[in-house]
Amino acid sequence: MRAIDFHVHLPTSEWLDVTMEGYTEVAEKYFRSPVSRKTLEQVAEEYRGLDIMALLLAWDAETATHRPRLSNQYVADAVKAFPDIFLGFGSVDPLKGEEAVRGLDEIKALGLKGVKFHPSIQRFAPDDERYWPVFARCEELGLIGLFHTGTSGIGAGTPGGQGIRLDYCRPIRLDTVAAEFPRFEIIAAHFGYPWHDELLTIALHKTNVHIDISGWAPRYIPATVVRDLKGRLQDQFLFGSDYPFIHPERCLDELASLELSAAVTQKLLLDNGKRLLGLS
Repeated sequence: MRAIDFHVHLPTSEWLDVTMEGYTEVAEKYFRSPVSRKTLEQVAEEYRGLDIMALLLAWDAETATHRPRLSNQYVADAVKAFPDIFLGFGSVDPLKGEEAVRGLDEIKALGLKGVKFHPSIQRFAPDDERYWPVFARCEELGLIGLFHTGTSGIGAGTPGGQGIRLDYCRPIRLDTVAAEFPRFEIIAAHFGYPWHDELLTIALHKTNVHIDISGWAPRYIPATVVRDLKGRLQDQFLFGSDYPFIHPERCLDELASLELSAAVTQKLLLDNGKRLLGLS
């Protein structure tokens, strides 16, 4: 295995045209990357050809977006069909209250490794105590939480950003969660830009906070992020692409521009992820 891609959205019609209806075209324009619809088999072949494991993400923002979710069962079935190349995170909608907490037990039973949260799309503030029963149950079940942080390609460049509030995804909101639930492993996706220095500070303070570099072509990653990736936070960074909007092959090709040592590259691509996921 060459790497683990911690941030993979399925470019199937179920996600792009149903769950993401009205959002996909805006995101394509932001990333300057038209997205082709593919089958699960095609995605699996693509990742197998690159010798990369893909961590697939479910999506549930039904309350805020009024769009159907991409279910935990859908992702679990994909993992079951291609266990050599797919891993999975489920999703729950925190606005659903007790139903969301019960959904975490389903995620665990399905063999998924964690939970994807997108506070801006789901319209919730992680540091609001109303949602802490969700995180408490994640901690109890040993489920990892992957949180979108920073700006968003979804809604970008539109009036009102399609109603999406960026402040819900400011990294400082996760500092509270990490402090209150120290056994809850948290991944902050996209390194929190433009609040990346804020996130780096949090990760330095709390070892249960990890950072994925997805959503950015590596050559555009800010210098302060690269500095800590090479140095004091090298054990807390994870590789990710944000497929299908950014291709993992491009990310791997551009990593050379960061001039990482072989040891740091190995940690970023594989070792840190295997340790976090409990893979041998």
